[in-house]
Amino acid sequence: MSQPNASSAASPSIGTPGREGLPTSVPLPVLRVPMLDRERQLFAYEIVFHREPGDEQTLLQCVLSTITDGALTRLVRGNRAFLNMPAELLPEDSDVLLHQPRLGVVLQPHVAGDTALMRRLQQMALRGCQFMLDVTGADLESSLALETLLQLVQLVRLDATHLSPERLKEHAGELHQRGIQVVAGHVNDHLTYERCLELPLEAIQGRYLLIPQPVAVPVLTANRLSMLRLMRVLQESNPGPVELGNIVRDDAVLSYKLLSCVNSAYFALPRQLKSVQQAAIFFGVMRMRNWIDTMSMCSMDDRPPELLRAALIRAHMCEKLATGMPNGYPEMAFTVGLFSLLDTLMCAPMEFLLTHLRLVPEISDALTGRGGPFAPLLKQILAWEAGELTSEHAVPQRIQRMATIYLGATQWADQVFASAGGKSATA
Repeated sequence: MSQPNASSAASPSIGTPGREGLPTSVPLPVLRVPMLDRERQLFAYEIVFHREPGDEQTLLQCVLSTITDGALTRLVRGNRAFLNMPAELLPEDSDVLLHQPRLGVVLQPHVAGDTALMRRLQQMALRGCQFMLDVTGADLESSLALETLLQLVQLVRLDATHLSPERLKEHAGELHQRGIQVVAGHVNDHLTYERCLELPLEAIQGRYLLIPQPVAVPVLTANRLSMLRLMRVLQESNPGPVELGNIVRDDAVLSYKLLSCVNSAYFALPRQLKSVQQAAIFFGVMRMRNWIDTMSMCSMDDRPPELLRAALIRAHMCEKLATGMPNGYPEMAFTVGLFSLLDTLMCAPMEFLLTHLRLVPEISDALTGRGGPFAPLLKQILAWEAGELTSEHAVPQRIQRMATIYLGATQWADQVFASAGGKSATA
């Protein structure tokens, strides 16, 4: 799916400082985690920084440089975002944050016991900096220190896993009455999600977004069945450039989106491609099949945009992780990543969907957890999403490689999703 010989063009400029404190090509390992509102639209991103014990100053320099050069703003597409970093690392001169009104900071309850830090936070709050208090694993029972902190923050994130439904409802109501916006965090199943919709919450965050909703009997709409039929034809018929053009010829919208995407400034092609057949010759048939699958999935406008972006990010990461594998494997790896969320997107079990697709065993085995050459790649991506790829489980070189791939994947996914929807990548 990447432009031939142009992978470097897709690398964001988020880098760690070199000897002189200037960004280098080494990426800052970060993860952007969405919070969605009741309409399942983006409310804000949380930016989680990977860090190891003892590297606090390095982390601070990295964060400040990415804010200064605008790389962090590009990562979140100009949307509201909260930096999850130790408040103790906030610089005495906080102007770098104050000049970015869309960026806030996640605070932990223990900062209430640090008098000097609280004075600094109060000064930042007076100058317009936004704070979200994360009370994961903590109790909201009243105390003088906590009360001072609640007067400082604009948002509080409650732990939907740690709190009972009754306590979650009670705390959400109390905070809402005080005029504090409430976010439910660690919402990791759809039952909890449905309960959260009944509470006075501004946003919901958790793994629920990426897991399929249980259904007694899967029912696919006509549009979904049509999409699966298209995907099946692409997988089974082994079409050439002419056949690919014929397959999508009667779908004017799909053809338009395909050509708009491949001709976008992101790929900087030497000349404009005027047909699907030309694009298939330029990019290769397997890549164009992946493009068609991608554009088809991006047309699912009844699904949360961040879920679609997550599928695109996985697809790009899988393809890059498969670099060096036999010819054709990177393209198949892309399909594995893209289809890894197909059950969540379609609201149907994966095994049921695979009966409609007839994928090659290497792909279907990875999607159903039976193994195969692509299963380890998907496992790495899931570990990265969960923040589990730390020095306890991986060498620094592997973490840096995943950081590079992830950042490139987010930029690519944002551009492709915007092209598919006819919107700016910053939307």
